[in-house]
Amino acid sequence: MTVPKLSAIAELLKPITWFPPMWAYACGVVSTGLSIEDHWGHLLWGIILAGPMVCACSQASNDWFDRHVDAINEPNRPIPSGRIPGYWGLWLALLWTVLSLVWAWGLGPWAFRAAALGLALAWAYSAPPLRFKQNGWIGNAACALSYEGLAWITGAAVMLGNQFPSTSILAFALLYSVGAHGIMTLNDFKAIEGDRLMNVRSLPVLMGEKPAAWMASLIMTLAQWSVAILLLQGHMEKSALVVLLLSVAQWPLMIKFIKDPVGKALWVSAFGVPMYVSGMMVSAFALRSMD
Repeated sequence: MTVPKLSAIAELLKPITWFPPMWAYACGVVSTGLSIEDHWGHLLWGIILAGPMVCACSQASNDWFDRHVDAINEPNRPIPSGRIPGYWGLWLALLWTVLSLVWAWGLGPWAFRAAALGLALAWAYSAPPLRFKQNGWIGNAACALSYEGLAWITGAAVMLGNQFPSTSILAFALLYSVGAHGIMTLNDFKAIEGDRLMNVRSLPVLMGEKPAAWMASLIMTLAQWSVAILLLQGHMEKSALVVLLLSVAQWPLMIKFIKDPVGKALWVSAFGVPMYVSGMMVSAFALRSMD
């Protein structure tokens, strides 16, 4: 039996993708207003759960069920290239699912249920018969909810002793999840050719490249504006202004992206998304005072 190299396994688990849920979990922790110094264990344990465990599992399962599409779009990836041979991709995804649930158990019942939901969405996103990614609206919504909203709410709930977070925390987490739908669409532009051939109806395939770029930009912008409005209503004017300015700073990037969606999608991801997630943490700190 051919055993894959550790470097190929690491590439399959895609560490670069772990940041969004790890960051969202940290935002949830911060948003409670509780002292992080007294809860370092909850913070670090949860960050590992959100990134190297659940998110990594979702990447492995997606690569396994997308191996035929990747053979067209990105043939050098671990599975289509043969560096992850046979059924190793599926076995690793299953193993990481079990490990994630075991790890989540250590954070308590809320984290365990949230991890189970996140893992269920990850498998439903990639695997038949549901395969949510077949539709860009549904698939991107499932990813955005898992990566941002669910991770944020879990971080808050764990810090609160497995209590349900406040309405304000839920509202901010869900709004940033809505905006993350647009971020997920950015990733679809690199796979248009394979998606069309394999009948994966991503938004660029469903709508066309420029309309999908408009839609992604609009969703991201409206979500951030909605957060700014809530901050204003909570008398957090400075935080609202920062979130608004961060949103406006993304516009020049979005304009270039709309003109050249395929060429500039990764560019917007690299420079625009960091401003988006910076606004998340600004909002999390503001929530400490609002609630």
